[in-house]
Amino acid sequence: MLFDSISFIIFFIIVTPLYFLLPHKFRWFLLLAASCVFYMAFVPVYIFILGFTIVVDYIAGILIEKENGVKRKLFLSLSLVANIGILIVFKYYNFISGNINSFFFFLHIHAATPYLNILLPIGLSFHTFQAMSYTIEVYRGRQKAVRNFGIYSLYVMFYPQLVAGPIERPQNLIHQFYEKHDFDYDRLVKGLRRILWGFFKKIVIADRLALYVNATYSYVDQHTSPTLLLATIFFSLQIYCDFSGYVDIALGAAEIMGFNLMENFRRPYFSKSISEFWSRWHISLSTWFKDYLYIPLGGNKVSIPRWYFNLTIVFLISGIWHGANWTYVVWGLLNGFYLVFAIVFSKLKTRLNRITGVSAVKPLYSFIQIITTFFLISFAFIFFRANTITDAFKIVKKIFSFKGKLFMHEDIIYGVIGLAILFVSEIIAEYFPNKRLFFKSKNSFVRFFSYVFIIILMLTIGVFDGGQFIYFKF
Repeated sequence: MLFDSISFIIFFIIVTPLYFLLPHKFRWFLLLAASCVFYMAFVPVYIFILGFTIVVDYIAGILIEKENGVKRKLFLSLSLVANIGILIVFKYYNFISGNINSFFFFLHIHAATPYLNILLPIGLSFHTFQAMSYTIEVYRGRQKAVRNFGIYSLYVMFYPQLVAGPIERPQNLIHQFYEKHDFDYDRLVKGLRRILWGFFKKIVIADRLALYVNATYSYVDQHTSPTLLLATIFFSLQIYCDFSGYVDIALGAAEIMGFNLMENFRRPYFSKSISEFWSRWHISLSTWFKDYLYIPLGGNKVSIPRWYFNLTIVFLISGIWHGANWTYVVWGLLNGFYLVFAIVFSKLKTRLNRITGVSAVKPLYSFIQIITTFFLISFAFIFFRANTITDAFKIVKKIFSFKGKLFMHEDIIYGVIGLAILFVSEIIAEYFPNKRLFFKSKNSFVRFFSYVFIIILMLTIGVFDGGQFIYFKF
């Protein structure tokens, strides 16, 4: 069930009032049943895969809490193997098999590993990582094992963030299912406002830009430097509006019912460095890797070469997490390289800034940092978006040829209108957080006009057949 569909709107209109009408003790059951319906709207049979991991991790959590020493570690290991095993089979098996077959072909060995004709369960990586965080936190003693099987199931399946996050920690979410949330009008308004803004980012900006990006990236040979450069910039903005739009809808829907989910974006394109970007983009995943991989590897409390290795391996795995394709591997390694490069040349950068004097002109220096960071991230996104690794390198080569004419289309104009509104909104939120304008204006007429204006834009220039959210496939 897609958030930007009529079926979801009907689903939301039915489930939300029922949530408040039911006695508190039955609400968890309603949410669990609704989440099952929501997930089964995609491929119904895959509910059994989700059910298998839920049963394994529920039992593992209790056993981990009960046991000590080697047995405690054993039960955690079994839980992690079960979850990662599901990921490998459904997400990575064909990728691994294909590369093995290519290697055999290169060696002229007449053998082949079989392919599996299976679809990737939607949002598999998200709910797998959320489930893994539960057993890890129980093992670390920072979360009590949940005895209520229904509540634990709801923790994994809570429909607003089931298929594309944010990836919650058990300490933040589980206790909220036990708390009674009364209806609150102000919370309703805030939630609906956030949902509306999420729809705007998805329908007016992301899906409109996608028309241009898809037309360019699907036919790389037919396009030249200016068009591919613009499509690359547009994709950076598309994926941000697509993913953050989903998160806005998820957080808004949860907020109406009284649930507080973690923020997943904090205006990342105002970042002045790659490290700052990753503290603002997909925050729940970045902090997941930091807490459960980077710090256990030693973080930066190790020798300098090991520190570089830790950063690289984290981003390599992050790339693989996003997809079973060499394009994601290169994307992850490239981001890891950015961070290592910044550390290696940090002293040289400071010296150059002192010589040129540019850092003394703070607004100009900040602007240069923001633009540089944006273009580095956009360059890496070429590999994220390209259909194949061959296409990715072809796009890079064509962009830097600086030849050709720009392919124009009306989608550019419509997309720019939406981007202008987003840009103004994000500038206000970033640099003037105390200003109460548009949606947050104290003037009720201004607020009402803002809502109507956004809805009219959605109905007139929005794209209503843009397909699923980008991150649903992860």
